[in-house]
Amino acid sequence: MSIFEKQETAMENKDLETYATTLHDDFEFIMHLDSSKKNKEEAMEMFTFMVNSDDFVTHDSRCLYENDEAMVTHGVMSFPDGTKESVLAFMQIKDGQVIRMETGATLLP
Repeated sequence: MSIFEKQETAMENKDLETYATTLHDDFEFIMHLDSSKKNKEEAMEMFTFMVNSDDFVTHDSRCLYENDEAMVTHGVMSFPDGTKESVLAFMQIKDGQVIRMETGATLLP
């Protein structure tokens, strides 16, 4: 099973423990809003909050590319304030886990 498939299945099942296993211990998440960084623990807190909220919804999530070194995904996210963004994520892979994730987003009408 690819990392993307494992992550998607975990998110669909709200299985954050399994999702966390796809992230390297030295994981770093770079936010598109302000370029701030979160480590694995901080990112998992954010992911857990989002997954457990009905106000954050990801539509049409898909993997554009994945190999042993990198993965690129795309999806549309709906937010609590009613906005939607097209979100592109680049993930660097090390030792079979995501070590770095950076997102870029475009506000949709």
